[in-house]
Amino acid sequence: MSVSRETKDLLIQYEALLRRWNLKINLVSPNDMTTLTSRHIQDCLQLADLAPVAAGHWVDLGSGGGLPGLVVAFSKVHTGTRFTLVESDQRKATFLRQVIRETNLKNAVVLSQRIECVEPLKADIISARALAGLPDLMPYLARHLSQNGRAFLLKGKKWRAELRDAQEQWDFLWTAHPSKTQEEAAILEISKVSYGAK
Repeated sequence: MSVSRETKDLLIQYEALLRRWNLKINLVSPNDMTTLTSRHIQDCLQLADLAPVAAGHWVDLGSGGGLPGLVVAFSKVHTGTRFTLVESDQRKATFLRQVIRETNLKNAVVLSQRIECVEPLKADIISARALAGLPDLMPYLARHLSQNGRAFLLKGKKWRAELRDAQEQWDFLWTAHPSKTQEEAAILEISKVSYGAK
């Protein structure tokens, strides 16, 4: 995915900070560090292409090391989109805040609480990556999406099975966008979430 020069510079700063902090706390698996740019950052940038330019309030659940929340926030600095990164692990939340400070990122804040304990955020967009299976994510989406909000969830090769399992208890609209970085993976776009299968 192509990005602006400004976004590229921010991503370079972010990657350097991530590599440094990852020596102290486990933000990203050591095995994943070799493919951080080509696989993981590019994976997250797909969300920037899929989601509306002016998304309003974007909530990233289980932000961890900033994938995808910070990566997308860098790419949408001038769009008016505001980002809330929800991360309950205090060390990871400290890292996220440090990146925000050092990159002077004005469009993002960190909420260091458990997702289920945060007051409903009425998000226009929700993102999540490697957080939980889809059935476990559905209560979070129901709690935090606005009425017309949409979730963009990065899912691996087993996304179809997760989708079937979620549909046993939840009603929702969905679209699967093929991943450009991982064969057979998908980005699930989900909206109109309500409890109770059809």
